[in-house]
Amino acid sequence: MQFDDDAPLDPSQVEDVRASGPQGGGGRGGGGGGMPGGCMLPIGGRGGGCLLLVLAVAGLFLFKLVPSPFSGDEGGQQGGQQGGQQPSPPQSLPPSGNLAERCKTGADADQSEDCRIVGTVNSIQSYWRQAFQERGRKAYTPAKTVLFSRAVNTGCGAADSAVGPFYCPADRKVYLDLSFFNTLQRDFGAEGGPFAQAYVVAHEYGHHVQNLLGTMNRVSDNSRPGAKSPSVRLELQADCYAGVWAHNAVKTGFYREPFTQSDIDQALSAAAAVGDDSIQRRSQGRVTPDAFTHGTSQQREKWFSTGYDSGDPMRCDTFSGGI
Repeated sequence: MQFDDDAPLDPSQVEDVRASGPQGGGGRGGGGGGMPGGCMLPIGGRGGGCLLLVLAVAGLFLFKLVPSPFSGDEGGQQGGQQGGQQPSPPQSLPPSGNLAERCKTGADADQSEDCRIVGTVNSIQSYWRQAFQERGRKAYTPAKTVLFSRAVNTGCGAADSAVGPFYCPADRKVYLDLSFFNTLQRDFGAEGGPFAQAYVVAHEYGHHVQNLLGTMNRVSDNSRPGAKSPSVRLELQADCYAGVWAHNAVKTGFYREPFTQSDIDQALSAAAAVGDDSIQRRSQGRVTPDAFTHGTSQQREKWFSTGYDSGDPMRCDTFSGGI
C-alpha cells in the first residue's frame, strides 16, 4: 500500500481532538444526551444506540430491508456541492490541529499513521464523490473523520474506545481511536497492517454512503438481531462498499499502484476477526446466531471480496436474497 508521493492531501477532512484529552462521560455508545436520530455503527459487534433508542453494548440496529441504494430510489437528505477534479479531495474545510502542517502529500502518508488516515479518507471520499456523479445521484456530501483518545462526545451521545471505530449519522462523522488497531491484532487475532486500517475506515464510510442514500431513514421499530437481520445486511453492505473503494482506489490518484494481494489479505483478516461468530467464540465460547448484528467472518470476507472483485456498488445488494 504505497501512496503517490506527489498526491496532495486535504487534512481538513480529519479532525484531531486527541490533544484535548478524553471527552464526555465515557459511555459505551449512544448514551443519553445525544441528538435524536443518531445511531452508532461500529466496525465490530459492540455497537451503541440507534435513533431514539438506547441499546445494549451488544448493539441492535433497526433498519428496513431495502434494495441496493445504487439500483433504486434514495430517500436520504440532499447532499452538498460537488467538489473539483480528482485527485483533489472533494471539499476543503478549515484545517484541524497540526495535521495541516504534517500531512501535505502522499509522501507524508507513507511515513506517518496519522497522515495515512488522512490520505485514506481523502481517497475514499474522492471515489464516492465520483461514483455519485457518474450514477446521476445527488452530490456526495463529505464526512469528517474524528481522531480521539479514550472517549469522545458525538452527535449520537458519549462513546469510549471500547465501542471501536464507528459512524454517527446524526453529525455525519466517523470516529476513530487509533489504539483500536492494536486491539484488533492483540485481542481479535487480525493480521493488522496499513490496509487493515484502510478497510476499517472504508467500512465506516460505507455507512456514510448508506446514510446519504437513505438506507438508514427506512427503519422498522420491530427489527431484531439475528443471522438474517436488517442490521447484518446493513453491515455486510458496508463491507462490500469498502471493497468497491479498494478496487477503484488507484483511480482516485492517491495511490502509486493498485493494492497487492498482501494488502487485500490484511483487509480479509480484519473482516474475519470482527465477524459475530469469531467475537462470540472469543467472548463466550459459543456461537449464538440469534444475537448476530454484523455477520459471520465468512460473510464479511465474502462481501468485501464481492465489492473488491466487481468494483461496482450495484453488486452490493445485501438486502435481496441470501447473504
